[in-house]
Amino acid sequence: MAMRNKAKFGVVLLGCAIVCALGVVRASAQDRPLDTATVDVVPPGTLRGQLGFDFLQGVEYPLSGLGGDLSSVGDIDLRLGLGGVAEAELAGAVQQFLDVKSQGMSFVPLQLTGPNSTHDIGDYSMIAKFKVFGESGRRPALSVRFGFILPNTNQTRGIGNNATDVFAEFVAGRHFGKLDLFGNLGLEIMTSPNALYSQNDEILYGLAFSYPLNPRIHLVGEVAGRQDTRRFNPGLLGTESRGEARLGMQISAGGFRWDVAGIAGLYSNDPRTGFTFGVSKDVQLFHPSKASNP
Repeated sequence: MAMRNKAKFGVVLLGCAIVCALGVVRASAQDRPLDTATVDVVPPGTLRGQLGFDFLQGVEYPLSGLGGDLSSVGDIDLRLGLGGVAEAELAGAVQQFLDVKSQGMSFVPLQLTGPNSTHDIGDYSMIAKFKVFGESGRRPALSVRFGFILPNTNQTRGIGNNATDVFAEFVAGRHFGKLDLFGNLGLEIMTSPNALYSQNDEILYGLAFSYPLNPRIHLVGEVAGRQDTRRFNPGLLGTESRGEARLGMQISAGGFRWDVAGIAGLYSNDPRTGFTFGVSKDVQLFHPSKASNP
């Protein structure tokens, strides 16, 4: 299983390397239903709100020993455009429900909310993104994105780590006719919840595409996740490699953008299958030119 996971990650890194070498990669923070961030920032004065639901089958949590089907209700993502070259983002899940199918040895004390189930709030992230330059000729567009993940979860519920993590990544992308290719590559420093004064450094990666089937419907897909860089030991439980492949559509209708995608896990602890659906809407909160000249 470990060899298969390393092989999968090697293919992903190779793909990212080829894309970068060709000047291929274009991308805004992530747009549902993808996790891979895009280069472009939200227009200044605009608030982009995204709300979704995820269902994942066969997720495993080695830290708590729990395994089962996870439903994330109220996956929210709020992004505010600032000055045309930057945006601020807040993202997280209102509630996560785990239907427990298996329970092994736990490395943390557990207080589940039911005999065969548990639920908890999701961890929230605060993120900033800055666009360095746009796409020009053979040069891809480039942005930088960084932030931190707050310890909102309660580790006794068996789903989250209750730890603070920080990350930074490059976001790049390029158009080839109608095809939009974009990718991320960066580093996440994760607090090890099962060891004092310890951390795990993870490589963040993502490679995605968007292709318009018609003016209202886009076909989208990605491979994205994080790769553990350290030799496994019990102190690193909760920071293991995670990744997913997604394929779906974005549909513009009724003044909203709707989305749906199928999900398949890349690593042994990831979901076997799953799906996500949601909706996005842009709201103009203020006009910068008018705000600066009252």
